[in-house]
Amino acid sequence: MKDSDDERAAAPDTSCPPWALREYAVLADGERGAVLDPRGRIVWLCAPRWHDDAVFSALIGGAGHFTVEPADPWHVWGGSYEEGTLIRVSRWVTSGCVIECREALAMPSRTDRLVLLRRMRVERGEARLKLDLDPRPGFGEVRMREPRREGGVWTAEAEGLRMRLAGAPDAVWRDPAGLCGDFRLGEGETHDLVLELSTARETEPLDADALWRATEREWRQAVPDCSRLVAPRDARHAYAVLRGLTSVSGGMVAAATTSLPERANSGRNYDYRYAWLRDQCYAGLAVAAHGPHPLVDDAVRFVAERILADGDEVRPAYTVDGRPVGPERSLRLPGYPGGNDHVGNDAGAQFQLDTFGEALQLFAAAAAHDRLTEEARRAAILSVDVVERQWLKPDAGLWELEDRWWTHSRLGVVCGLRRMAEVLPGKDGRRCADLADTVLRETRRRCLPPDGRWRRAEDDDGPEAALLVPMARGCTFGDHHDAATRAYIESRLTEDGYLFRFEHPGESLGEAEGAFLLCGFTMALATHRVGDRVGAFRWFERTRAACGPPGLFAEEYDVRQRQLRGNLPQAFVHAMMLECAVRLAGESTLP
Repeated sequence: MKDSDDERAAAPDTSCPPWALREYAVLADGERGAVLDPRGRIVWLCAPRWHDDAVFSALIGGAGHFTVEPADPWHVWGGSYEEGTLIRVSRWVTSGCVIECREALAMPSRTDRLVLLRRMRVERGEARLKLDLDPRPGFGEVRMREPRREGGVWTAEAEGLRMRLAGAPDAVWRDPAGLCGDFRLGEGETHDLVLELSTARETEPLDADALWRATEREWRQAVPDCSRLVAPRDARHAYAVLRGLTSVSGGMVAAATTSLPERANSGRNYDYRYAWLRDQCYAGLAVAAHGPHPLVDDAVRFVAERILADGDEVRPAYTVDGRPVGPERSLRLPGYPGGNDHVGNDAGAQFQLDTFGEALQLFAAAAAHDRLTEEARRAAILSVDVVERQWLKPDAGLWELEDRWWTHSRLGVVCGLRRMAEVLPGKDGRRCADLADTVLRETRRRCLPPDGRWRRAEDDDGPEAALLVPMARGCTFGDHHDAATRAYIESRLTEDGYLFRFEHPGESLGEAEGAFLLCGFTMALATHRVGDRVGAFRWFERTRAACGPPGLFAEEYDVRQRQLRGNLPQAFVHAMMLECAVRLAGESTLP
C-alpha cells in the first residue's frame, strides 16, 4: 500500500456512517476485538488476531461490515453488557416491537479462529430484521471469493481466511455487496447467526447453543467477584475489558482499534493494537491489588519473557505474540472523521526507562502473592542490571515524547527498586536499595528546585501529571515534596474536575488535547494516599463519568464537548479505574 495521502481510496462506505466514539461498544475474546455501533453494525474486526489486517474496516472508512438491524428505520437503540462479561445485548425499540440482539466473540478463543455469535430475540410484537455481511480482508481491499452454500452454511475464502456463516440459508450473495437477507420473527422467537473466520478449513459444527454455553462459562470463570469494591459493577466491567484485551500469550493490547483521532486533523492518530509493557504492568498491579487472579500471572509471564529475551533492547511495545511492532505506515483509507489511518507504531523502537520501574513493581506485587516465578525473578535481576547501565540516559518517558531527562522515569525506577529491595534476599536486595538511593540522589539534584516541588524534567519546570504515578503507588520522596507537587499539578492542569497531562505552550487546557483519564484516576489514588478520602472520591467519580453508554473509556476526554477521544477501550484507563475501586474501598491486598 502506498503512503501518500493523495493516493488514498475514494469516499468511505456510506452504508456505515460514523458515530461519536462514545456510542460504540466492543466485543473481545483476548485475541481480537469487534467494534459495534448502536444500529447493529460491526464496523471493525481484525482477523485472525489483533495486529492482523481488518476484515471489517468501515470504522476507519474502509469496506467491510456485518449488520443486523431492524428493517424499520424508525427506531431507537440502547443496550448493555451482561455484568462481568463482554457479552453485549443490543436493544432496539420500533413503533411496533422491541428487539434484543445478544452478541459476543465466542470463548474459549483460538489464535487461528474467531467465532462471532449474534442471537436475535423479539421481546414484544413482530419484527423484520435485515442482514448484511460483507467481509473484506486486507483493510477492505479484498473481496471474498467462491461464495457457496453447503448444507445451509455459507462459505467463502480469501487472503488465507475461510469464512463460514450459519443461520442464513435463505440469504443471497450479491456482488459486490456480499450476503444480504432478512428475518421475520414473532414475539418470543429467537434466531442465531454464527460467523466463523479461520486460517484453516474447519469442520466442527457451528452449534450456537454449545458455543453460547462455553462462552458464558468462560466469562464466569474469568472475572472475579467485585461486590466489596467501590462501584462494583464498573469494577467488574473494567476487569472484563482487561480480560477481553489479554491474549493466551499473556500479552494485553493497549486498545482494540487504530487511528481514532485524539484531536481532529492534528495528526495524532496511532495504532494501539499492541501490547505495551508499561500498560501491562499497570493492569497487573491493579489486579494484584485485588488479589492473585490469573491476569496477574499473565502480566508477569509476558513482561518477564520480553525482558529476558531483549534485555537492554527491550521495546516499549510488542505484538501479543511477542514480535516487534513495525514502523508506522499509512493506509489508503479515508479514516474516521478528523483522523488519518495508520498501522504500526514508531514508539515500538523507543527507549522508555520507566518501563523497567513498572516491571519491578509488578514483580514485587507478584512476590507479595507468592506468584513470583523463577523466570520473573531472573527478569527482575536483569531489569536491575539494565537500570544500572541506562538510568543516566535520556528516554522518551511515559508520554513517548522526545528523549529528555524526565523526572517521572527516574522516580518510577526508584519506586520499583525499593519494592524489589523488600522482596529479593541478601545482596540482590541491598543492591536494589543502594541503586534506588543513587538514582534518587541524582534526580533530586537535577529535578528538585528550592521551592520543593518536582520539575517535569531536568530542563523543564512545568507541571507534569505523570509525577502522580509514584505517589499513587505509595512511593514517597518526602511529604513536603509530594504535597507541593500534587498541589501544583492540580492548580495548573485541572479543568472542570478533569486532569490534563501537561501544558502546551501558547494553548489553553483542552485546546491542544483532551483531559487524560489515566491522570484523573491516578490523581484519585495519589489524593487517597495523602489521607484526603473525600477529595479522592471526587476525582474518582468525576473521571468515572467520562465514558459513553457502553461504559468504555478512551484515552482522552474532551471536557467541553463531553466526548471521547482516541482509541478504545483504553486498557490502562480501565486498569487504573479498577485499582481505584479496590483501594478506595480499603480492599487492597498490597501496600
